[in-house]
Amino acid sequence: MDPGELLDLLKRRTGFTQTHAAILKELGEVMAPIAPEVALAFYDYLGRDEELSSILHAVPGRVERLYGTFAAWYRELFSGTYDRAYAERRRRIGLVHARLGIGPRAMVPAMGLVQELSLEHLRSALRGLEVFSAVEAFEKILAIEVALVEESYLEALSRGLLLGHRDVGEALKEGAKALLSP
Repeated sequence: MDPGELLDLLKRRTGFTQTHAAILKELGEVMAPIAPEVALAFYDYLGRDEELSSILHAVPGRVERLYGTFAAWYRELFSGTYDRAYAERRRRIGLVHARLGIGPRAMVPAMGLVQELSLEHLRSALRGLEVFSAVEAFEKILAIEVALVEESYLEALSRGLLLGHRDVGEALKEGAKALLSP
């Protein structure tokens, strides 16, 4: 499915509105400053897993580069702009993860950590009823994020199987590689 069309579908299914987008944009002032801290916790979490640690450290300097990439991704959660280009960037993120062999069983729990840290910060930074609308908007965009990335995994897996790879892990990697090729 086209990433823009998928995003529109996910917005309808989650009930994500322009009001949620506006709330997230306002939250950027509160949330963007913790991006480096969340990135550090995220990669610390992944680094404790032997399989994921080997992927992270396979290339010198990869983890350090990923801190910046992650922080930019995190800040974009609070950009207020959720359009076709946004969805296409999420598709690419999923395909790059798939190419490296990082599938949903690694991504979904790691996103749970992002959710936990972010909600904790929201609850401590905001007061009163504004917490409820902030949490609602954040949880909706995170659900959309996970669905966009998971769809890219399915796209990569399907392509890999069509290319004749029968091992699921290999089909995921090779399908993503083919989709990322110009």
